[in-house]
Amino acid sequence: YGLSEIYHEKIKESDLIGNPGCYPTSVLLPLIPILKSNLINFNTIIVDSKSGVSGAGRSPSLITHFCETNESFKAYKVATHRHNPEMEEILSFESEQDVRITFVPHLVPMTRGMLTTIYADLLKGIGYEDIKNCLNSFYTDKPFIRICPKGKFPDTLHVRGTNYCDIGFTLDLPNQRLILVSAIDNLVKGAAGQAVQNMNIMFGLDETKGLMNVPFPV
Repeated sequence: YGLSEIYHEKIKESDLIGNPGCYPTSVLLPLIPILKSNLINFNTIIVDSKSGVSGAGRSPSLITHFCETNESFKAYKVATHRHNPEMEEILSFESEQDVRITFVPHLVPMTRGMLTTIYADLLKGIGYEDIKNCLNSFYTDKPFIRICPKGKFPDTLHVRGTNYCDIGFTLDLPNQRLILVSAIDNLVKGAAGQAVQNMNIMFGLDETKGLMNVPFPV
């Protein structure tokens, strides 16, 4: 399974890689470190994701026509999206728990970009520093993961045309809840960019090779 930052060592030894979808990439990268460190109640995870129209692929359909998406913002495949089982399988494997999530994808009127917001109840005694230290230590030396400073949150504009996944978070202390936010370009980190990253790892190259060019103007 080609989630580059999580399975780097296994990818190095593999001959065939299944690239994750864009939604799983945006959900798994922020959640896996938190679950592995046992910081949240794994039965309380709600995921709200918003994708640009290109996330639906190249094949035209009614929902992706300009007149259908322009000036429109809609939820679709609520709790029935095909990537839901994929995300639950990986989260369960990594946490060694039976993890179930409520996943609601949305289509927004932009060409590319994905913003995911994740909500989960904190375990007793867990605070801001615990989450910060968990994410920063887990993603040390991971060139395509950027953890936002306190009070800042990811923006799809800042990852457009790049292979970065930006992650931010805050705590809703009155409700003892963690809120994670991630942003990726669904066509790069969520698709072709991660495929190139995996190819680099498989062939023993610098994993950033071919992926650090300045993005096109936005």
